[in-house]
Amino acid sequence: MRYDPIKKTLGNVFNAAPPLRILFYKLLDLLLLRAWHIHMELRKWAQRNENTVHILDAGSGFGQYTYFLSGMGKRHPDGWQGWNIKALDVKADQVCDCNEFFNSLGKKNVVFKIADLTKFREENAFDLILSVDVMEHIEEDVLVFKNFFSSLKPGGMLLISTPSDKGGSDVHGEEDESFIEEHVRDGYNIDQIQEKLKSAGFSKVYARYSYGPPGQISWRLSMKYPILMLGVSKIFFLILPFYYLVIYPFSFVLNYIDTHAIHNTGTGLIVKAWK
Repeated sequence: MRYDPIKKTLGNVFNAAPPLRILFYKLLDLLLLRAWHIHMELRKWAQRNENTVHILDAGSGFGQYTYFLSGMGKRHPDGWQGWNIKALDVKADQVCDCNEFFNSLGKKNVVFKIADLTKFREENAFDLILSVDVMEHIEEDVLVFKNFFSSLKPGGMLLISTPSDKGGSDVHGEEDESFIEEHVRDGYNIDQIQEKLKSAGFSKVYARYSYGPPGQISWRLSMKYPILMLGVSKIFFLILPFYYLVIYPFSFVLNYIDTHAIHNTGTGLIVKAWK
């Protein structure tokens, strides 16, 4: 099914006012298991990087991860001086909306730009590059990895969340079609993505599975089934709040277990690479 139109509809609903957009971010943080994993990794990274840092959100989408990052780092008496964030996306409307929203909040440490990741490169500019659910949409992935490597400072880290080849796009066999048609690949093999990153120049690469058995159940309950319902009729927007009141306590527990467990396999990958 086409996932982008549903995302755009949700974005338009919550983009009416800054408080609604913040609420939207908070809901995404609660519902999306990948956000749980990414937030955990970012907190670990933050413990070792408390001073001035430069961060690239590569494929920022609605801007929820940029928003999370913009609240980290040390606050100084004269304003934010710590974490400076550049967020990139190919969709001009989303970049414009995000710039207006962050400017309305007075977050001067954040800027959104339109950019193609296959062409974007800033030599030795960033301490951290974040790429969440982006690489499965880009055919020329090694080229992007090389751009990331060049754009990182020595010692900088790349953090990626992407589907695995163990059913990450809800594809479990040759006869299955991807749940999300916008993907150019059904998922990465865990060894394959590590080799691609090493071929791009990264000296150290670590990958682990996310969305293990608990996470897969949570994803179906909290994301897949609601999206399928919305794909049938927009009337389900009225039903969703009641649906989540029932299922979210179960999803919360499952998300917690998934985030704190080590999985032998899973439908998602969390990948870290250092320059």
